[in-house]
Parts: sequence; structure tokens; C-alpha cells
Amino acid sequence: MASAVLLPKLGNSVESSLILAWHKAVGDPVAQGELLAEIETDKATLEVESPADGLLLARFHEVGDEVEVMAPIGVIGAAGEDIDELRPKSTAAAAPAPPTPAMTQPTARIPSPAASAGSLVRGRPASSPRARKLAAARGIALSGLNGSGPAGRILERDVQAALVGQPRLTPVAQAMLREGGYNLPPRGSGPRGRIRRRDLIPAPTPDDMQRVPLRGARRVTARRMLESLQTTAQLTLHAHADVRALLALRQRLKAGEFGPALRAVTINDLLHYAVARSLPAHPELNAQLADDHILRFRHVQLGFAVDTPRGLYVPVIRDADRLGLQQLADEARRLARACRDGAIRPEELEGATFTVSNLGSYGIESFTPVLNPPQAGILGAGAIHLKAVQENAVVAFLPHIGLSLTIDHQVLDGAPAARFLQDLAQRLTQIEQAITPAELSGTNETP
Repeated sequence: MASAVLLPKLGNSVESSLILAWHKAVGDPVAQGELLAEIETDKATLEVESPADGLLLARFHEVGDEVEVMAPIGVIGAAGEDIDELRPKSTAAAAPAPPTPAMTQPTARIPSPAASAGSLVRGRPASSPRARKLAAARGIALSGLNGSGPAGRILERDVQAALVGQPRLTPVAQAMLREGGYNLPPRGSGPRGRIRRRDLIPAPTPDDMQRVPLRGARRVTARRMLESLQTTAQLTLHAHADVRALLALRQRLKAGEFGPALRAVTINDLLHYAVARSLPAHPELNAQLADDHILRFRHVQLGFAVDTPRGLYVPVIRDADRLGLQQLADEARRLARACRDGAIRPEELEGATFTVSNLGSYGIESFTPVLNPPQAGILGAGAIHLKAVQENAVVAFLPHIGLSLTIDHQVLDGAPAARFLQDLAQRLTQIEQAITPAELSGTNETP
């Protein structure tokens, strides 16, 4: 009896996956448990195995298709079996995303703005010749207008209405814009902002642009970041911490003074350690907003940003406040490697109660990190740089690290956030005292 090959459900938050590769063609024999295909969720790359012995009788989706979880992607059975009942009920149900070229095909190109300005687009209202002429001359996109003519046809008066408040062009500039190859600037250099010939901006040609499908991790990040800004009241506080002691400790660790096991501990590991040790005293930060109540957590599930070829991943160090320095550093290294290798498991990317994003290696001194809802806080760490500080009537330039804390003002106020930053800065300034002797000796005893 034929068996459907279903796209597996991978974690509660995974709704669809992208087919990266098929390892079997239609008609190939396969054994139960044999690799059939590779798929990519917004979080990881995973394998799909055959559910039975037999032949691959059909493939309902190909490389580049995005498919809902638990939807059939193929059928395994005997030659000549009827598989009609196993086929997807509709193309829309099996592949909700718009059709896209396979990943092995040439990338689609965006048409020239000048070429599309006066053309009709399927599914959009038509326009009159006078409307198209005026729109082309004034750089108005017809696709953004509502037509007042029959059946929604865009007329000249609709374009004129859109021009209210728009800058005027000189006759030469109008002629050049009609010919194509130019875009309008925000404002011209002429009297009252009138646009002259020299103000026109050369329009990019098809060879200058590339259409990149928004999918996988990039699509999920785009959606979540937009939702974050739309659903939270974000406030960012900036501070600096003296890191003379931190840099000195890092050098001693690297030199092997505390044993070979701690030589690989990085500045980022020390930052994670300080954050994980500071948060329990500030439960307002180690929290999430859930409908009409706030959840505060006793232990720290520490997410940290990892840059990968597939996009941004945020793996989670479980119970980071309970881990010793070496344990925390080893786990962060393991998770980051799994993200970059595409081997991270979906459950290793879920459940963070607070996140750290470090852009210091790129020379960024400060930035505004965006919350990952429902978390109430995210810390952005910048580069270490010299900061002028007055000590005993003498100004000295001392190394400081930039700290940027974004909070959800729905969950907590600025004062508790400021106290957390103050505590964290103090812990970084006195980092060696914050680490127990047992941890520095390499025994990794937890608090």
C-alpha cells in the first residue's frame, strides 16, 4: 500500500519549510529510513527519510517550494499503484507561498522602473493614455493610485490629485523623465524646490538589481522584527562599563594561568556570564508579556545572536545562571557552531527569556537592539573603545564597552532597567571578583 511522505512537524513554532534538495528521483527505489530530501525551516536544515520500502512514485513539490508542515511532498509505493487519494487536495493547500523559481535556476530580475511606469499590470485597473503620460512625466507610480473612471480606470484627474504638494519640474527635466532612465529626487535645486535636469537621479537598470526571494530565516526575521516594533513599547538605554579588569582577566585566561580548559573563554563569554549572574537580581528584565499578565522567570534562558550564512539565529543557553564559566563558554561555542553548520535543532532556538546581541567585533560602539517578543529585554554590546574619565583631578583614557539595553515599557519602567545596567556595568568592572575561585580553577562548580 502506498505511503505519503509528509513534511515533518518540527517544533511548535514551525509552520512551513523550504525544500532544499531531493536525493531521489521519481521511479527510484528507496528503503525505509533512507534519505529522501533536505528541508530548511526558519531555524535549521533537516533531513526527510522514507516512511516505507518501495519506489518514489511522485514528488508533489520541488526544490525552492515552501510547504506547510504535515503536507504530502511525495509518495512511496509499488509500481502502478493508484496514488490519487494521496495527492494534495489543491496546489494552494500544499504550497501556500507564491510560486518561486527553483534555487538552481537563474535569479529573476526586476524590470526597469521606466519601462513599467506606463504599462498595464495584470490584476490592476487600467489607465488612460493621458494619465499614463502625466504619470510618466511626473514620476508617479500608477500602481499606487485609485482610479475614478469606469471599472476603476485611472484617469488624468487621478494623477493630478496625486500631484498635489509634489515638486514641479522644468520642461527639460520633464522631457528627460518621459524618455525614461531617471528617477525623481526628494527635492530640486531650483526656486521653491523646483526640479532641474541636473537634479534627476539615474534609474537603476535591470543589470543593477536582483530579486531575492524573502524566505527561510530572512522571512521569519523580517516578520518578527516588524511585529516587535508594532506590538511593543520599546525604550533603549545606553551606558558604558570600564573593562580594564575584564581585559586583564581575558589575557590571563588566554595565557593558561587558570588551566588549559579556560584558555578559549572569550570576551563574549565573560559578557554572557555577567548578564546571566545579574539577571536573577532583576526579575523585571528576565520576564515576558503574556496577554494580561507578566511572567517572571527564576532562571535565565539566555539567547544570543549568531550571524550565519542563512541569516540571524538566536540559540538559547539553558539555565545560564546555573552554569560555571567554562560550562557556559562550551555551550555557547557548541550552539554557535551548530547554527553556522545548519545542524541546530528547533528546540535549541526556543524559550529564551533574555537576549544578548554583540556587534563589538564589527567596530560598532552602540546601537538599538530590537526586542524579540515576548521577551521584555535585549542587551546590545558594542566595541571596546577609549573613553575620557576624570580620576583624582586627572583625565585618563580608559577602555570601556558600550551597553545598549532595549526594554518593553509595557513590562517595566526605565528605572528598573537603569538599575540592571548599573549592576551589569559594576559586575563587568569587577569581573574577577564576580567569578568564584572554583570556576577559575576549572572545576565549574555552579552557584
